[in-house]
Amino acid sequence: MTTVVVAPDSFKQSLDAASVATHLAAGWRRVRPDDDVRPVPMADGGEGTLEAFAVAFPRARRVPVRVMGPHDLAVEAEWLWLPDGTAVVELASTSGIELLGDELRPLSAHTQGFGEAIRAAVEAGVTRLILGIGSSASTDGGVGMLRALGGRFLTADGAEASQGAGGLARIAQVDLSGVTALPETLVLSDVTNPLLGPRGAAAVFGSQKGLDRAGRELAEAGLARLAGLIGLDPEAPGSGAAGGVGYALRALGARVTPGAERLGDVLGLPELVASADVVITGEGAFDGQSLAGKVPGYVVSLASEQRGPSRRRSSLAAPQGPPALLLAAGRIAADADVSAFRATCSLVELAGSPEAAIAGAGRWLEEAGSRLALSYGDSDSAGPRG
Repeated sequence: MTTVVVAPDSFKQSLDAASVATHLAAGWRRVRPDDDVRPVPMADGGEGTLEAFAVAFPRARRVPVRVMGPHDLAVEAEWLWLPDGTAVVELASTSGIELLGDELRPLSAHTQGFGEAIRAAVEAGVTRLILGIGSSASTDGGVGMLRALGGRFLTADGAEASQGAGGLARIAQVDLSGVTALPETLVLSDVTNPLLGPRGAAAVFGSQKGLDRAGRELAEAGLARLAGLIGLDPEAPGSGAAGGVGYALRALGARVTPGAERLGDVLGLPELVASADVVITGEGAFDGQSLAGKVPGYVVSLASEQRGPSRRRSSLAAPQGPPALLLAAGRIAADADVSAFRATCSLVELAGSPEAAIAGAGRWLEEAGSRLALSYGDSDSAGPRG
């Protein structure tokens, strides 16, 4: 019997990771019904992080919270209270870019709602925080979040600076003395970028949030001003995550860590990969950044460890050699490195257009699962893996 682990991230604008894994598994089983297929929905700190923890901890309690979204409108969200007293709070559902739809707010979007959700969890008495900070809508340096927690950001005339990236350059004074004290805080991020410079928050991710060249230059100057006032090293890895939220959380004593790796440990993914013949991963847009901190890159790194006589064994019978890696993605960009995968499948190519792929994501994911199963069967019949 072939053991198949299905460990994708969510497909933005269409389905969460649990649904993606379920559809891929269903498509695989249509072709190979006797295989042992194990869906393991993943996340990297962005959208779907809270749901992935909910799968891992069935006894966790969802706590509703109403916050101000990045567009200054109320958002109904929730945080997760784990049985050990830890709260999982997700930026994507409180201050995420998906909340804006097609109307990005490059200079005014903010992270206030994320801070409000964190404050609600702390006031409820949690003993630890796990914060997923992917999928941010803003480049505000985490100022909105810090303000919601009690921080003050004043202009030269003593007024509160305006929200978003557009207000950063006018900040003359930062006062964090009234910020709510956080318990032990672990930050899950999918990037290691610094706050400033050519690899920083504005330069690399600003255009995704609607910043044009002038806007990126304005945000860069504002982030540099913020860093000068707060005084932490802006080069520390992860400081540029979520438009500078990583930097702001470091100022509160939080530890930034790779989100996919942390969540994979919680879900037992290293052991599952060690026992698998086949591993399927994927995400909505597989591109040049997907192997650096994202779920597919983490899965590839796990599979690459399973080589040679030192390959780790789980309590399950582990096959010889590394597992076959297969990729399903909404689209596969021209700059994407797919050399690690035995076979790939793009929903856009199957459906004929991005619009059709999004509208019928479940159907096309099942088709992708079936095609990957056929591809694996064809190569498997040629002989054992080395």
